[in-house]
Amino acid sequence: MTRILISPNSSFPLFSSLLFSSLPRQILPPIAITITIAISIAVKLLSLLSTPHNFYSYATHHKPFPFPRLKIYSNPFLLPFQSHFLDSVYPFAQFHRTSNIGFKTALAFKSYQNQAQVLVKTYLLADAFMPYTSVLGGIFATKMVYDLTQLISTFYFRTYAGLTKIQRIEWNNRGMSSIHAIFIATMSLYFVFWSDLYSDQYTDGPVTFRSSPLSTFALGVSVGYFLSDLGMIFWLYPALGGLEYVVHHTLSAIAVAYAMFTGEGQLYTFMVLISELTTPEINLRWYLDTAGLKKSNAYLINGVVIFFAWMMCSRVSALIDANTDRL
Repeated sequence: MTRILISPNSSFPLFSSLLFSSLPRQILPPIAITITIAISIAVKLLSLLSTPHNFYSYATHHKPFPFPRLKIYSNPFLLPFQSHFLDSVYPFAQFHRTSNIGFKTALAFKSYQNQAQVLVKTYLLADAFMPYTSVLGGIFATKMVYDLTQLISTFYFRTYAGLTKIQRIEWNNRGMSSIHAIFIATMSLYFVFWSDLYSDQYTDGPVTFRSSPLSTFALGVSVGYFLSDLGMIFWLYPALGGLEYVVHHTLSAIAVAYAMFTGEGQLYTFMVLISELTTPEINLRWYLDTAGLKKSNAYLINGVVIFFAWMMCSRVSALIDANTDRL
């Protein structure tokens, strides 16, 4: 039987790009670009894995395994994963019977996978490294949301093309501000009202010194956002905000970072961050004003939502003050 293979150097990405570029730009949604890239990567992977020979050639000519292949159990670094490794050897042995891949190669791949898992759990997700991981993750997420806001706005909002360069930057900046506000407000509401971390039933020390990996991660993402936004403010100063924005972001980053690194006062920090509920509405008001819709019903309704959001935040503060005996 003849097997048809697609070469890894296939021109499929070029073909897909030409196909989509022939369409009018107004009807080319960003999701089509994402699908094109995903299909291109999938075709390359399928080309590599379509036959055992291709997979074996890749495994034998690219050897990224720094540890001895047959001495995995002599490495104390992998002791927590020995039982999992033993449970996974049999499927590789069965696969070896029906393919040309060497059993040693299969074991080496599994060893490399286990080592990567240990590195992630020991360093990236370890409690000691969680603040640094979450801050870097927050910076990366902020950049990603900024780019997605720019991409989506280019295709779906006619007003965006008519804005000045600074207005487009502020448009994208307010997009990442809104996403951060939704994230941190949701996490804050969860920790203050629904999490058992700060409940009376939780007896692990005073409530002011309680923290968890998840709470530290949430605060770290927020610190990453504040640092990113502060960098943009400095870079374009004073286009995105004057001295008041610099002071606000600096004090916010310092306060949240202190709670994140020390684990002290995280509950109070989440209480304050609940006020981020009003940020998306404030940004939406700016969007409507910039789009020339200041006299529209949407602008009026958004103003009413801002009022009730502030009222709700005030009510939340009153409820917290009325229950300070649990703190």
